[in-house]
Amino acid sequence: MSDQPIIGRIHSFESMGTVDGPGLRFVTFLQGCPMRCQFCHNPDTWEIGGEAKHLFTPEQLMKEVRKYKNFIKSGGVTCTGGEPLVQAEFVEAFFKLCHAEGLHTALDTAGAVWNEAARRAAAEADLILFDVKTVDDTLHKSYIGVSRKNNAAFLDYLLDIRKPVWIRHVVVPGITDRDDRLHAVGAYLEKYASIIERIEVLPYHIMGSYKYESMGMKYPLEGVEPLSRERADNAVRIFREHLDVKVVG
Repeated sequence: MSDQPIIGRIHSFESMGTVDGPGLRFVTFLQGCPMRCQFCHNPDTWEIGGEAKHLFTPEQLMKEVRKYKNFIKSGGVTCTGGEPLVQAEFVEAFFKLCHAEGLHTALDTAGAVWNEAARRAAAEADLILFDVKTVDDTLHKSYIGVSRKNNAAFLDYLLDIRKPVWIRHVVVPGITDRDDRLHAVGAYLEKYASIIERIEVLPYHIMGSYKYESMGMKYPLEGVEPLSRERADNAVRIFREHLDVKVVG
């Protein structure tokens, strides 16, 4: 075993997050992601050696969390990204420190990394916020940049270990905002109903598009309008047809 400390490359953090898990949360955005989702609003987190504003050991990040412990004690901490499982050893070690101080932990992931370190990190989390991008194998590679294989394997693993899950699904006009594709996602999730506590419909927005221009990149969904309220409600209705869980959007 190496005596070298585990160093996390942290893009940023949010001390009072309200949308990444239950309650008020300390949210850490980790650097690095193997996916290239067309709708991504955090392209500045893609490269592991990119704009990491902080280099922290798990203990150093925990020291930062303690500043807000009185505020988040009824909520917890969330690791997101990027894809936080790119830095799975850091996530696991950090979550262990959080648990030692009685803090709830959530991992926001698309299961894009499928190895033992990633599985250990997921097992250490109290809750998984799990992104299902699409269940259309013919679409997934061009839309997300990788195949669906790891995402599917990871959700099976979460079922095997009985880990509570909140499903997240981004609905993009002209791509995933089709009733047949929404029903396909709903039908696919039925197998996992026993671990799914909630489904979050995430309407496509363009708030991160400016980052592409600032980085000298072409925005993949240029010209696609944000999802309408009516279509978001439609997605919520479809998912409620398939699973008897709380669906929000």
